[in-house]
Parts: sequence; C-alpha cells; structure tokens
Amino acid sequence: MSRHVTGIGGLFFRANDHKALAKWYYEHFGINNEEAGFVWQQDAGPTVFSPFKRASDYFDAKQQFMLNLRVQDLDGLLMKLEAAGVRIDPKRMDEDFGRFAWVYDPEGNKIELWEPKA
Repeated sequence: MSRHVTGIGGLFFRANDHKALAKWYYEHFGINNEEAGFVWQQDAGPTVFSPFKRASDYFDAKQQFMLNLRVQDLDGLLMKLEAAGVRIDPKRMDEDFGRFAWVYDPEGNKIELWEPKA
C-alpha cells in the first residue's frame, strides 16, 4: 500500500470557551493558538493513532477523544502544572515503551502525557 498520509495536520475540537481553552493549552504546553500564529511546529517522533472500543474505561465515556502529548521530563512538567493549579490525576503508569500521567484541561478533558523511553 502506498503511503499518502505523512502525519496529523491538526486536531480540532469543540469547546465552551475556545479562546480561554486555547490560551490554557498555550500557557501550559506551548501549543500555539490564534495569538501565537496557529501552527505548532512539533518535534519529530512517534505518534499513536488508535480508536478505542466504545465501552473502554481508559478515559471518560463522555469524552469523544483523548489528547496524548509526547513530553520530556514528565516529573518536571507535572511539578510546573501542579504549581499552576492544573488538575492532575494521581495515577501513574510505567510501561516498556514509556511513562504516563494524566491531567485535565479547564473544561474537564483528560489529557495523557507520555514520556517515551529513550
């Protein structure tokens, strides 16, 4: 099969207050918003695209998707987020392919933070 798709070009989702939520993602994760120029230049690296079973309890059933952000220095990032008052799930997971933690944006969307193994 020839490969025409070369990556994810964007993630679009609805929000109650889209400007405030875009600002929050920019302030805490450096993901560009309208004021910062929309286009976020990411580092190259692995990306997982995985539909989940409708009945999965990996994230809230009311949430249609879950954003997974590839990070470095997971512990340092969590300390910064905690200091900023971001809601952090106490659960952690260490797997052969990396470490995981979860946080929530101001609208209650669960975000997975993934620090891949070197």
